[in-house]
Amino acid sequence: MQVCTPIEAAHALERGDWTVVDVREAQELALVRIEAAQHVPLSEFVERYAEIPTARPIALMCHHGGRSAQAQAFLATKGITETLNVDGGIDRWAVEVDSSLNRY
Repeated sequence: MQVCTPIEAAHALERGDWTVVDVREAQELALVRIEAAQHVPLSEFVERYAEIPTARPIALMCHHGGRSAQAQAFLATKGITETLNVDGGIDRWAVEVDSSLNRY
């Protein structure tokens, strides 16, 4: 499975090259979120994955990378393979991309 760094994902998101999908739960988004990311929580992923546009690569993220890896594996079973897991998730994003974000 492919991974990317938060910096790579942030640049691709700014350029509109990738869709960034946050699979964290709503209570986690209340703590910290990336406004431009699409939210499809892992607990609803099986029912809602079809909402994710597939015209460009999908970068999946969670808190540290475990749940987004699960989402990535699930998408592969549906034939959606142009995906990347954001290594270190929102926590690493807050360190490397946007230090104004809260960490939890």
